[in-house]
Amino acid sequence: MRNERGAIGRELKTQSRILVGAIALMWLLELSDLFVFGGSLNRYGIRPRNLSGLWGILFAPWLHGSLGHLIANSIPFLILGWFVMLRETSDFWIVTTITMLVGGLGVWLFGGVNTIHLGASSLIFGYLGYLLLRGYFERSFASILVAVIVGSLYGSIIWGILPAQPGISWQGHLFGFLGGVLAARLSARRSLPRKQRKLEDWR
Repeated sequence: MRNERGAIGRELKTQSRILVGAIALMWLLELSDLFVFGGSLNRYGIRPRNLSGLWGILFAPWLHGSLGHLIANSIPFLILGWFVMLRETSDFWIVTTITMLVGGLGVWLFGGVNTIHLGASSLIFGYLGYLLLRGYFERSFASILVAVIVGSLYGSIIWGILPAQPGISWQGHLFGFLGGVLAARLSARRSLPRKQRKLEDWR
């Protein structure tokens, strides 16, 4: 029992370091951009159908247009990111990577000409899509319960995938969400062999 508690404690510390480290990176970049670079870091966001703008797929989620933009994204990133890694910490890296690639490529292909897209909201929508749809794909009680909790907390923001407000990257929201859905589907397939092995062991 003591060993189990110790393992849980170490896992929680690891998860906290990952999430706090990610948020710290966002704040460091935004404050540096604000006080040192004069906003010039924003050019490293995703620039649709511009070859050099492809680099933004890697950089855009960690950059923000303003402090207000960053503040609005920080808490949802922490909460949804923690829900993603609640079962396994490695899920966070898998979902983040898939969301960045799918969301980033979607924005690069379908974003408006002469626009720059940046911010962690694509990741937030990816985490949301993953958590909501994982319950559907896996059909397990735990994943469905998490989907219900997440839906009650953040389900209303799903309308952000629609082109409703100028200056908001609905493309980032939409394709980030789709990236999360894809990650949920792949995660369900990956967990299937484990369930089958458990069933065979029971037999």
